[in-house]
Amino acid sequence: MEFTTSFSITRPVITMFVIVAAVLVFSLIATRKMKAVPGRAQNFAEVVNEYLQDFIGGVLGTKEMKRYFYIFATFYIFIIVSNYSGLLPTAGITYAVPTAFLSVTAALAIISFVTTHRIGFQRQGFGGYLKTFLKPFAALLPLTILDQLVRPFSLALRLYGNLYAEEMVTEQLRGLFPVLLPLVMQVLSLLFCYIQAMVFTILTLVYVHEAIGEEE
Repeated sequence: MEFTTSFSITRPVITMFVIVAAVLVFSLIATRKMKAVPGRAQNFAEVVNEYLQDFIGGVLGTKEMKRYFYIFATFYIFIIVSNYSGLLPTAGITYAVPTAFLSVTAALAIISFVTTHRIGFQRQGFGGYLKTFLKPFAALLPLTILDQLVRPFSLALRLYGNLYAEEMVTEQLRGLFPVLLPLVMQVLSLLFCYIQAMVFTILTLVYVHEAIGEEE
């Protein structure tokens, strides 16, 4: 996996388009002719859809899950497919892994930030949403604003930094234990990539849940 803080656009963008196109093509194939007895593609798509509904609904509730499902499903699917693309043998050589670029994780974090506050203003109204920043005490407003501004930085650096650290540790250990370790680390990477996609998505879910607030 290749990690860089460079704001180069071309390489990760090309891979992003490939990932989006691949997911779109698979989705079209899986849902083109829905059957009562699903084939492999339809069955896989249904399993993923059911898992994401349970995952998102567990935080937002069923009603809100139906309303915002596609936003969070897109986050999750894009991040996890990008992460797993880094496990292929030619990753970082013949193509760039999107989530291995800080510019990409920063863009995802900004989208998360904008989406959160857009939903907050939409659901609570301009004045109503601004009032939530004064709770529990108006004196804490500077800290509340700071907390909101830090969130996108935290999301971006967590996704990028954790992947970077995992790769660096793997490279160091591979030099010490070159026989069995690569296989073990590959298995652990499968879990690690899944966890990072889940963490980014669930944090955004929590932020949106806070922005929605308690409705009458």
